[in-house]
Amino acid sequence: MTRQRLTELEEEVKNLRFHGRRDIAQRIADARAQGDLSENAEYDAAREEQGLLELRIRKMEDVLSRSAIIDESNIQTDKVGIMTRVTVLNTATKKKNEYQIVSPEEADFEGGKISMSSPIGKALMNKTVGEQVQIKVPAGLLELKVVSIGK
Repeated sequence: MTRQRLTELEEEVKNLRFHGRRDIAQRIADARAQGDLSENAEYDAAREEQGLLELRIRKMEDVLSRSAIIDESNIQTDKVGIMTRVTVLNTATKKKNEYQIVSPEEADFEGGKISMSSPIGKALMNKTVGEQVQIKVPAGLLELKVVSIGK
């Protein structure tokens, strides 16, 4: 992943560890102060939220421990790969779209960043300019032609 995304994830984990844990601990304490815990829905909800927060922190820490920073200056543009920007032409609609191929953790379809493990990302990987791919999507068969590859 990019250094920027790595920094964002590290900040988010730090925030969840400090602020998220503190906020949930306060909610648990407030619910506990209400008395009988056996019939206290607020206490049960706060404890469940605590479990979900801890799971999210562990998952993010796992991603951080397995991540490698990609040097964007070494990106090859002769074929589609991670961190390349690829312009494709939908052969049916004649509409062009530009995507950046990224790691699953950085994917943001609205921002034009698609995961290398998504159906479109997988189909485009290692393709060169002029090649066509067919991708099975929920709406049917999507046929794309690689128009350009860049950084």
